[in-house]
Amino acid sequence: MRFTDRRQAGRALARELRARGDAGLLPDPVVLALPRGGVTVAREVAEALGAPLDVLVVRKIGAPAQEEFAVGALAGDGVPMFDPRTLDLLGLDERDLTAVVERERAELHRRERVYRRGRTAPALEGRSVIVVDDGLATGATARAALRSVRRRSPARVLLAVPVCSPEGAASLRGEADEVVCLHRPSGFTAVGEWYDDFGQLTDEDVLAALDRPAGDAGDGATGRPPGDRSRP
Repeated sequence: MRFTDRRQAGRALARELRARGDAGLLPDPVVLALPRGGVTVAREVAEALGAPLDVLVVRKIGAPAQEEFAVGALAGDGVPMFDPRTLDLLGLDERDLTAVVERERAELHRRERVYRRGRTAPALEGRSVIVVDDGLATGATARAALRSVRRRSPARVLLAVPVCSPEGAASLRGEADEVVCLHRPSGFTAVGEWYDDFGQLTDEDVLAALDRPAGDAGDGATGRPPGDRSRP
């Protein structure tokens, strides 16, 4: 299974979740997107469920001098989550990452301010919360996101993604009430390989997706949100 772009993947995921909603399994739903890429996917889900859409900003904590090598993740004002095995492998401890955590927390708060524009975060207590991203690899950022949601006392928590690694999905079984993933390829190496168009998004693209009126077709045949001019 491949996806044309995030918009098409979102529609496919929305059909799966709409079936659960129609069966009464998602009372009082709210959709939380992991930006940037997850917002375009989540827009389709929120529209299908008739649910409000908001963002849940999570930042990866990269190793010093190896920023793409994740050693942990950070969500909201919670304490950073680190992978002890990875820290041991790199000969690091949490104190070595103080500067990285401070930088990522500052960027996290910047994005929250930009995306929410003065709105408060939605109340989650007693609600069905669907956390949406454009894919799942190791599960590090998703784990931080799900634990952040759990602290706000929802009735039910789902993680929903179009594509995921089987190992990543398995690692989150204890974090979410359900992991909904349309495609779990055994040969998974990266999320982007399962999309024809996996262009990087900007803050402006996120805002356009959040503001998009229901049923708007977006820009052109690619289904990018209005204002998204990115290319693979």
